[in-house]
Amino acid sequence: MTVSALHEALVALFRNRPELAPELMRDALHMEVPAYAEARVESADFSEAKAVELRADLVVLLVDGTPVLVIVVEVQLGRDEGKRASWPSYLVGARSRFKCDAAVLVLAPDADVAAWASEPVPLGPGNVFQALVVGRGVIPVVRDVEQARMAPELAVLSAKAHGTDAAVGAQVAFAAALAAAGLADDRGALYWDVVMASLNDATRTALEELMTSGHYEYQSDFAKKYKAEGKAEGKAEGKAEGKAEGKAEGKAEGKAEGKADALLRILAARDLDVSAAQREQIVACTDLDRFDRWIERAIGANTTADVLAE
Repeated sequence: MTVSALHEALVALFRNRPELAPELMRDALHMEVPAYAEARVESADFSEAKAVELRADLVVLLVDGTPVLVIVVEVQLGRDEGKRASWPSYLVGARSRFKCDAAVLVLAPDADVAAWASEPVPLGPGNVFQALVVGRGVIPVVRDVEQARMAPELAVLSAKAHGTDAAVGAQVAFAAALAAAGLADDRGALYWDVVMASLNDATRTALEELMTSGHYEYQSDFAKKYKAEGKAEGKAEGKAEGKAEGKAEGKAEGKAEGKADALLRILAARDLDVSAAQREQIVACTDLDRFDRWIERAIGANTTADVLAE
């Protein structure tokens, strides 16, 4: 996924769920948000006649009979001094248009970009602007599947922020993937792309293994399609060996090798120690159902012994 495509996908999280902006202000930044009955997307164009174009990524208006707070949402994947210089104008323009309090909320998943975005912008003697920045460190870790299904946009954002974390990456990716799979519209495919683009090789392998393990039933056409493709592709070694030998045991052995490799990758991604004896036990196993149980446990277990316990 290109930088521009990722930018638009992250903006879409807020467009598809306007409540995400005030929720992040309240739950991630611990700011007081006024009571509101509706959160809706408004025009993000702050340009005036004969003025330089000023267009924010998204504007979310909180309404309780009348506007109570307008949130200008900006997604920053890199430094852009020109963009940062426009944020004070967004704030003033939003406040002037909607006649209520206003805030500029910047989503910056990269820690360096978040630190840069948090720097005050001097406006002149006695006047300083500072954006509200949501960086990786304050984005909630969503690893509960039911929570992810209730708020898929937050789950995808969590995967973007924490998808490479050795301790929780596989868990948040799995929860976000299941949330995406439960969506019947085009959001599912888009969110899946964001999740996959947010992972490293270890967590991506772990996620793919879990999604094709056969222990979860998915309802959406998108998820059924993914599951069918995963089964059709299989593990390259197992498929090639099975075809070459033409024997069921050859295919099973190849699949077992693939699952052993996936399990070891998950354990490595979670920084769980694997002894020589435990590695030998994993590599020697040929029971595919047992591998599926081990892989499921590996997502949340505290030790390799817990994973392999029978």
